[in-house]
Amino acid sequence: MIGPAHRRRLIGRSVFIGLALLLLFARLLPISPGHVATPGPDLLLCLTLAWVLRRPDQVPVLLIAATILLEDVLLMRPVGLWAAVVVMGSEAARAREARWREQPFMVEWLRVALLLAAMMLGCRLAMALFLVPQPPLGQVALHLLATVAAYPPVVLAAHLLGLRRPAPGEGEAVGY
Repeated sequence: MIGPAHRRRLIGRSVFIGLALLLLFARLLPISPGHVATPGPDLLLCLTLAWVLRRPDQVPVLLIAATILLEDVLLMRPVGLWAAVVVMGSEAARAREARWREQPFMVEWLRVALLLAAMMLGCRLAMALFLVPQPPLGQVALHLLATVAAYPPVVLAAHLLGLRRPAPGEGEAVGY
């Protein structure tokens, strides 16, 4: 028989995978063919960071890596580069989750914004190092701003779906 903590973990992982696939499917839809003037936010990245900062036990590193690697392949990005950057960023957030848990949301949002900027800068530097063609810097900056602005609505939607931080005594019960 599955214990309640293990069941919550499996349900959380299943919901994360379902939402990630839904977001990826929506991103692949040809809603506005042609040139897009402003890049949209990376909702999957926002969802991943929100989930890692609320329930780190439900999104293991291999699940994040596989999800973002699938996104890399389907969106024809350099395979594995963004996945590696997201894994490093999410693991940095996971390592600091216990210290960030008691902070107000505005502090979390600022820290996530700085983490997103560092991730996008790191990806851009790696692409420059290996002479991979890059999108214009202005487009990357707009994408960063859109992603930072999309983080609070994603967290609100996750909160409405039942994704909350663990209660003060619940952290030890779920294994972290």
